[in-house]
Amino acid sequence: MPTAPRVRQGMTLGLVFGAVLFAGAASGAWGEPVRSLRAPSSSDAATPAPDLSGADLSPQEARQLVGASGDRWAAYLSPQQYADLTGGRYAGVGLTVDRAAGGPTEVAEVQPGSPADRAGIAAGDRLVTVDGVPAEQLPVTELVSRLRGGPAGSTVALAVAAGPGPVRELTLARAELAAREVEVERPHPGVVRIAVHAFTEGVGEQVRAAAAGARGVVLDLRGNSGGLVEEAVATASVFLDGGPVASYQAHGERRELAAAAGGDTAVPLVVLVDGGTMSAAELLAGALQDRSRAVLVGGRTFGKGTVQQPSRLADGSVLELTVGRYQTPAGRSPDGTGVQPDVPAAGEDPAALALKVLDGIGGPDGATPGTTAAPAGAAAP
Repeated sequence: MPTAPRVRQGMTLGLVFGAVLFAGAASGAWGEPVRSLRAPSSSDAATPAPDLSGADLSPQEARQLVGASGDRWAAYLSPQQYADLTGGRYAGVGLTVDRAAGGPTEVAEVQPGSPADRAGIAAGDRLVTVDGVPAEQLPVTELVSRLRGGPAGSTVALAVAAGPGPVRELTLARAELAAREVEVERPHPGVVRIAVHAFTEGVGEQVRAAAAGARGVVLDLRGNSGGLVEEAVATASVFLDGGPVASYQAHGERRELAAAAGGDTAVPLVVLVDGGTMSAAELLAGALQDRSRAVLVGGRTFGKGTVQQPSRLADGSVLELTVGRYQTPAGRSPDGTGVQPDVPAAGEDPAALALKVLDGIGGPDGATPGTTAAPAGAAAP
C-alpha cells in the first residue's frame, strides 16, 4: 500500500461526487464510475457543515454523523482510503460503467489486468445485477458504493450479459488498482487529446506536460467526477494567465480561486463535457467557458456545484462535509443545472466533433481557415 500523502488539514478542498466519491465515479479513474444525467437538487447541503478537524470520533461515530447529517455528499474515509483517493489508487474490480437516461447500465471500459478483465467482462456488456440487486434500481451513489464496497480481497457478486446472450453470474474479489487519471493521444500532427478522468495529486502537472508544444488541444473531461479542486485550478493554470477560476462561500467567508500566471493563452482549446462531468470538472469547464478561453463541446454537465472540505479527525481518518456552493467567474452556479456546451453533440460523435471545432477555431496550424495565424503568445479570442 502506498504511503499516505501529506494532507493540509482542513484546507485541501475536494469537490467530490457524493458519499462514495472515494470509490471514483470517474470514467477509468478510481474504478466503478457511473455517468448519470440525474442532477442533484439545489436544496442539498443548505446548511454549511462545521469544521471537525481534530475531533476525537470513533469510525462508528463518524459514520453515524455522516448518516444523520442529511448531506448527500458527505463521506467518511479511513486514512488509507483518503490517501488512495488523493493519490490515485483504489480497491475495486476495474469496471467503468455508462448509464444513459432511461437506458440499461453498460460496461464502458474494463481496466486491463483487473479482476473484471480476468473474468472475461468486456466493454459493451450489460450490468444486470450487483449483489443480487438490479442495476437499474440502484441510484448512482449506491451502485458505485456496492461495486467498491470494501477493501482489496473482499468480494462483490455481479450478473452480466453480452448483448442478447445469457446472463453470467460472477463473484469477483476486489483488488488494489492504480488509477489512470490522465491519458494522452495524438489524433493528428500537432493535436493532442488529453483525457482527465479525475483530479488527484499531480494531474495539473501531467496536463501541462501533455499540452507542451501542441498546436491544438482537446481537453476531454467526459466522465470526470471531480476530485481535488487545487488540481482543477492547476489544470486551469495551464491555459490561463492568472485571473479568477471560481469563488465559494465557506463558513460565512467568501474565498477566491485563481489561476497561476504564465499559462498558454494562445493554443486553440476545445473542452469535451457530458453528463458525467461533475464537480471540480464542472468548475474547470465553467471557468474556461466564462473566460472565453475554450469552446465546450458535448452535452450538459452533471450539475454538482457544492464544495466539500475534508476534516482530518484525531485518528487520521477524514470526514468530507459540504461547506458551501461555488460560482464560476461570471457568477454562475452549476448546482442542479450543470454547464451547457457551446456546441452540443446532438447525435454526432463528440470526439470527432471536437476535432472539427478545433480546426474551426485555429486547428493544429494555429490559424482559422482564411485568416492569418496569430503570433505566439497572442491571447485567445
